Amino acid sequence: MFSIKTGLTRRKGRTADEPSLMEGKNDIEDRERSDLDTLRIKKRKKERKEEGKQLEIEQEREMKKLENLLFGSLHSPVEFGKEDEKVDQEGGEKGSALFFTDRSANSILSVYEEDAEYSAESEEEEKTKQRKPVWLDEEEEKTNINIGKVNRLRKLRKEEDESVVSGSVYISRLRAQHVKLNPGTEWAELDSRSRNYSSYDDESSDEENGAVVARGYEDVETVDDILRTNEDLVMKSGTKLLPGLLEYSRLVDANAEDPSNGPINSVQFHRNAQLLLAAGLDRRLRFFQIDGKRNTKIQSIFLDDCPIRKASFLPDGSQVIVAGRRKFFYSFDLVKAKVDKIGPLTGREEKSLEFFEVSPDSSTIAFVGNEGYILLVSSKTKELIGTLKMNGTVRSLAFADGGRQLLSSGGDGHVYHWDLRTRACFHKAVDEGCINGTALSTSPSGNLFAAGSDSGIVNIYNREEFLGGKRKPIKTIENLTTKVDLLKFNNDAQILAVSSSMKKNSLKLIHIPSFTVFSNWPAPNKTLQHPLCLDFSPGGGFMAVGNAAGKVLLYKLHHYHHA
Repeated sequence: MFSIKTGLTRRKGRTADEPSLMEGKNDIEDRERSDLDTLRIKKRKKERKEEGKQLEIEQEREMKKLENLLFGSLHSPVEFGKEDEKVDQEGGEKGSALFFTDRSANSILSVYEEDAEYSAESEEEEKTKQRKPVWLDEEEEKTNINIGKVNRLRKLRKEEDESVVSGSVYISRLRAQHVKLNPGTEWAELDSRSRNYSSYDDESSDEENGAVVARGYEDVETVDDILRTNEDLVMKSGTKLLPGLLEYSRLVDANAEDPSNGPINSVQFHRNAQLLLAAGLDRRLRFFQIDGKRNTKIQSIFLDDCPIRKASFLPDGSQVIVAGRRKFFYSFDLVKAKVDKIGPLTGREEKSLEFFEVSPDSSTIAFVGNEGYILLVSSKTKELIGTLKMNGTVRSLAFADGGRQLLSSGGDGHVYHWDLRTRACFHKAVDEGCINGTALSTSPSGNLFAAGSDSGIVNIYNREEFLGGKRKPIKTIENLTTKVDLLKFNNDAQILAVSSSMKKNSLKLIHIPSFTVFSNWPAPNKTLQHPLCLDFSPGGGFMAVGNAAGKVLLYKLHHYHHA
């Protein structure tokens, strides 16, 4: 009996223990599921955090791009074909950081190891530089090509009378022309590493040890020369502009974002070559950032009581002088963003101050007055500081000799030279064939000046010879048949723009070294309307033309690499 009872009790114990084991297994499974759920939740939170960080980084990048687009690039000069190169240089800088050595952090570095590594790198560079072409064409030297017959090959000439060249010379000039038109491919050259310097903004290392250059890029002499001078790092091209055909292309209109409702009477580039002002009879003074692609509008100022006849930057870039057919004029301070109304001038009864010129030293503003008077106004105080008197009426003005001399012409057909230090006329002579002078312009160096008349004749003089008694012009331009309204030399005096507002497409570009007109300007199938104003950018790369239709036409001159 005892054994039967014990067996029954064991069976009852087993049956009682079985549900407890099942419950334990269920608890373990629940815990595992909860752990998996928590891990998934944590992963999702991490992913969300990473996505949030990436969004913040992208937003910061977009904000920086917008800031650079609106403000930052105004202080850096435009260089054609350098957009892609900048991106490549940034990538090169990131890669060059792998080889960066900070000698100030650890003075126990082995000099011999560095020398060994550098010598190995330099040997590899020398091997790559000494690579030879796989195949050479022997027929190149035997082939002769006439580059004078084909119009599109004339640009390869180095002299005007050059015609036949050998095949190797032809290939080398084609490559040089390609590099000239596409300067952005310099990064692909084998020796490009020696011309690119890594730029790191480590302020502490700059303060302690000067500029730090990554290993493999050291060129002590050139770096020292750069740091010891404040001259321009980019040298201007000294090549001469060839006559005949002008290489240019039409870009997006400078005022495409905000066209004018009236004629454009003034266009001018700021000294930084990227800011352009446009003003006209719609009483608005507009500023655009010129890049040739978007030409973003920066600001617009409305002058309620002054339809603008002329607006001009001071050469130092601090102010804009705005005038119309009124007794007063306006001064707009670019730094303070403040507009001041000035006038009427004390002691004067002029009802219009619409014609004026600003001296190159930004000290004097010369206004055309009544009855042959020229009004001299200080650009600082905006007060009348003196007057000059011609025999006839005044029609045009031009400064020379850095602002110390003034040229004037008008109704008596004479060209006057004034010394602004003594306020006296030291030379007066007849402009050959001129009855009424209507336009004047001096070259940037001051050795040439051009005088236009109401008959469409433009005379170009050597100023020293003219002052010495030689009255005959170097060249007489007779391509216009109506009154000459505008004369403008470009930055290196290789181009002279001549225009008349009385006739459509009446704008000619003169090649000064040969005194000939560019035959492909203006284009026969495109109209300029009635040109009213024109300006070249400081580097010569851009040319802006304002017309009576309210547009500012923008052109790129391929001979010049900088705006």
